[in-house]
This record gives sequence, structure tokens and C-alpha cells, in this order.
Amino acid sequence: MLLTDYLFNEVKNIWEEYLNHPFIKEMGEGILDKEKFRRYLIQDFLYLKEYAKVYGMGLVKSENIEEMKFFKDSINGIMEDESATHIIYLKDFGEKIEELENYKISFDNDNYTSFMKSIALTGDLLELVVAVLPCAWSYYYIAKEMKNTYADNLDGNFYGPWIKSYSCDDYARCAQKNIDFTNKICGNLDESKKEKLKKIFIQASIYEMKFWDMAYKEV
Repeated sequence: MLLTDYLFNEVKNIWEEYLNHPFIKEMGEGILDKEKFRRYLIQDFLYLKEYAKVYGMGLVKSENIEEMKFFKDSINGIMEDESATHIIYLKDFGEKIEELENYKISFDNDNYTSFMKSIALTGDLLELVVAVLPCAWSYYYIAKEMKNTYADNLDGNFYGPWIKSYSCDDYARCAQKNIDFTNKICGNLDESKKEKLKKIFIQASIYEMKFWDMAYKEV
């Protein structure tokens, strides 16, 4: 069994809960409070900045050119492609993009990004890639299910572009690239290492849930 198949089986219940989260359901239905979405976008913008730093540490810890290229391409994708949909929405909200970094990172956001950066600094490359894996993978998982569930409600839905962005073929390839890379460098693991990676993956998946909780709650 591939490592990612094993990891997914361990968090399947958590990931299914993502789909039932009120933030996700109300996005699909097009009824989510736009102020909640604005706050979410700002926090996710701040998250992506710290997330990219984790991949930067992966670049430092890489042992060959192929690994370095993966992390270099990932950083570029995070800073340019993934931020693009956020920026379009945020501009529509009247936010000045050059001032977004002046916002304070939330408690839950800081906990999550600090967790990933701690793994990146103290762990090996395997632990690093497993710590970041739930982000891109779960977003595609969520958006793909949303696209199917709310197919009749995407046109004219304020949140339709977000759903389409994270369920499109390009983002599917991005998520799969992370999955494939993880499996490639995490072959032939002993049970002790496998258990450690599982705990990291579960914890990161829990932090993803806490991020949605943060996004939905009132200020």
C-alpha cells in the first residue's frame, strides 16, 4: 500500500467532516456571510506566506536537483498561482494587496503554521512533506466534492470561482504532484517511522479543521 493511501485511511473521518462544515456547506449553497469569507481570505493569504517558508526549508534540506526543483516549483505555485484567486476576491472587497501583511495572524492560523515550521526545522524531509501534504490535497478533495454536490448552484454563486479554482485540472495536478512526491521519497519505511508520519499527518489534518472553524466563527 502506498503511504498516502495509508495516511488517507487514517484521516478519512476527519476529511469527511470538512465537507459537512458550515463554512464549506454555506459556500456551496452561496449563502456564506461575505464578511466571514473576507476574513478567511486574509488569514489564508497570511497562511500561504508561512506555508511557502516550509517549502523553502524543503529546498534547503533537499539532497538532489530533482527534489530542489519540486520545492522551487511549489514555492512559485503558492506565491503566484494559488494566491491569484485570493487576490481577485480581496480586491473586490476593497482590500489593498500591498497592505495585507499588516493584518494580524489569528491564533489558530499561527498554531498551524508554527506546527509546520517546527516540523520543517527539526524533522527530516519526509516529515516535512507529510506535514504540508494535507493542505493542497484536502483543498482539492473538498472542492472536487463541492463541485459535484453543488453543480447546479455554481453559476452565479459568489463562491463559484473559489470552488472552480480548487477543483480544476491544474490544481488536481498540483495536489497529485504532492502526493506522488511524498510516495517517492517515503518508500521502504519501518513501522516506527510510518507511525511518526501518521501522527504528523493526523495533526496537520486536525489543524485544517481548526482553520475552517476559525474562518466560520464570529470576530
